Amino acid sequence: MRQGMPRVPKDRIAVLIGSKGVTAKSIRNASGCKELNIDSESGEVEAIWGEAGTYDPVKAMKLPDVIKAIGRGMAPKAAIRLLEDNHFFEMVDLRNFVGKRSNQQRRIRSRIIGSQGRVRKLIENLTDTEITIYKSTVVIIGEQEGLFAARQAIEMLAGGSEHGSVLGYLEKDRRRAKLSNRSLETIEIRQDNPNSGGFETLVPGLADISNRKSRKMKAAQVDPDNQDAVNAMMELSDDEEIIWEEE
Repeated sequence: MRQGMPRVPKDRIAVLIGSKGVTAKSIRNASGCKELNIDSESGEVEAIWGEAGTYDPVKAMKLPDVIKAIGRGMAPKAAIRLLEDNHFFEMVDLRNFVGKRSNQQRRIRSRIIGSQGRVRKLIENLTDTEITIYKSTVVIIGEQEGLFAARQAIEMLAGGSEHGSVLGYLEKDRRRAKLSNRSLETIEIRQDNPNSGGFETLVPGLADISNRKSRKMKAAQVDPDNQDAVNAMMELSDDEEIIWEEE
């Protein structure tokens, strides 16, 4: 099967191919395609796949995003992570905010990057994403939840929001995500341990009392003709003992 890929800008063709074709080979091996043909003059890219069942169709679907990300300035090693199930790709076109005016595009790029790249680094750290700014586009790679927050932050900055407001939004979103993850972990723990949870775990000793009551109810229902059941009922548990007293 032949699959056309996004065209790569001329100044990114060498990056896609890599020294002695190393990068192209890495992409081919990671994706599972048989061939990755790159036209070094036009930037046209085509992937050739084997027969159905010999490759992962999800990777075939995600490979165009890998090529597009590299073409828009992302480092190849970062872009190849898009082939993983939990990594996705977003691209923000700054022309949607300021049109084709190059001076305005530079202004927005400066706002997103910040002094010595601090703003971009803060956004990456708060969202667990990787961000690359190339000409009029911003490329974001990461897991789905962080990806959405990072895109929102980029669009807020491009739309004129103050840095403090944007970073405040990201910190609030990160706290919300942590609380959500803790809730999910608690649910999973309770599901894994059927003895945990419930009102009995909140009151010390209540679970032991409940267990003793349960044993008494079972003892009252023992069949006297069933010797094994009688013997099991007569066995003492760890919290029971026999005390002999003279009358």
